[in-house]
Amino acid sequence: MSDINPPLLETKQIIKATIGALILGSVLFVTAVLPAEYGSDPLGTGKLLGFIRLYQPDTPATVAAAETDGSKSYPVLKLEELGSGPNVATPKEVYNPSPSKQFQQRQDSVTIRVPAGKGLEYKMNVLKYGQVKYEWVTDKGVLYFDFHGEPKQANPGKDEYYDSYTAAYSNNMTGTFLAPFEGRHGWYFKNKTDLEIVVSLRIKGQYMLDEQ
Repeated sequence: MSDINPPLLETKQIIKATIGALILGSVLFVTAVLPAEYGSDPLGTGKLLGFIRLYQPDTPATVAAAETDGSKSYPVLKLEELGSGPNVATPKEVYNPSPSKQFQQRQDSVTIRVPAGKGLEYKMNVLKYGQVKYEWVTDKGVLYFDFHGEPKQANPGKDEYYDSYTAAYSNNMTGTFLAPFEGRHGWYFKNKTDLEIVVSLRIKGQYMLDEQ
């Protein structure tokens, strides 16, 4: 009959095992954790074993990029904030019929640099019912944007009419757009960070770009 009672460890053995575990943990911390997580390599073992290459310093750029994970809260956007407002009359050109022929299909890739704390627009000319597919992404951080359009008018008034299609805070968006009227349509980007944010925009469809 076998003995089912496990052997009891003596106090000295327990102490020796504990000390051994502490020593092993300390060695791993110095040789692996410090170089990989904190960039500190006092013994040079992090460089020798390659752990130092895993270290990613928290530069302002990486901090800004980390905000894209949704941990930062943004102001709530309201329906009433879209467009030019009820006090601006809708111009008659909005109701013009669509043309018999649209602009030819084309595609472009555009780089848009939005300075820190500034806002700017990027627009394309689209005829009524012209279709455009788009995709944009930032290199870091989140932008406020308003995707909107302004109708082509013979005699624009003092208060310019515009219609908003989408407004949000994001670092990436893709979609398909069908112009409700002839005019200039595109994005207003607002950079509320302390760093320049670069937008990479791809567009494909029936549109024309202003001559540069």
